Amino acid sequence: MHKLIISLLFIFSSFQIHSQAKDRSWQKLYVAKNYKSMPYRLMTPLNMDSSKKYPVILSLHGAGGKGSDNKRQLKPWNQQLADAKIRQDYPAYVLAPQSPGLWDTDMLSLIKEVIAALPNADMKRIYILGHSMGGHGTFIYIQADPDYFAAAAPSAGTGLKSTADFIDPKIIKDIPIWTSHGDQDRVCPYDRIVKIMEEMKKLNGKFKLTSWKGGNHGVSDRFIPGHESGVTTMSGSRCDPESHFMKWLFKQEKN
Repeated sequence: MHKLIISLLFIFSSFQIHSQAKDRSWQKLYVAKNYKSMPYRLMTPLNMDSSKKYPVILSLHGAGGKGSDNKRQLKPWNQQLADAKIRQDYPAYVLAPQSPGLWDTDMLSLIKEVIAALPNADMKRIYILGHSMGGHGTFIYIQADPDYFAAAAPSAGTGLKSTADFIDPKIIKDIPIWTSHGDQDRVCPYDRIVKIMEEMKKLNGKFKLTSWKGGNHGVSDRFIPGHESGVTTMSGSRCDPESHFMKWLFKQEKN
């Protein structure tokens, strides 16, 4: 019996190791690059056709991705975007830069230069998304240059409890935004995003909010595939009511 238990534990451990290695295989789709000391990963469109233009999805990592190893910035939503079906149905560049600290405008300038050099990039469809610090960075970047991005999807992006209010709805009311947030988030307060929604309603902004009922801060794997706990509200008639995230994202285009 003792030998049987040891054998079963060995098989289970081997299966775990194999599964974890298999789970990491998607990371190879994101090629490691560096631009002016900024590490980044880039996944190119599946079956890229040189006669077509492709959207660019800018992915901003949270605080756990900070550094310079060019690895930690790959997060659950990056794995979801690397899914074969999503890549087939929604071909795009996915750019995942790595920041040593909070996302700032100096980093945005470098990111723009990288995007400008991408062959066949559709500059009318530059999308930005991220969770936690990456959601915070998403709000920072669309306010820094509201004419650059075609759509934004910040997750839990209201900043820490100690962070002063930094979102000005008047600046970003015309950008299609689909934000999401756990309604039990104690790290980045949920009530702040509710306040922004109320202000966006007064402005008739293009603002959608999905609240993950019972969700805490760890909901970064929900906004792309959706989740049964999600309840979505819209700020007004100008919002695109599309309920499928990737369909909604790819419909957005700058005039």
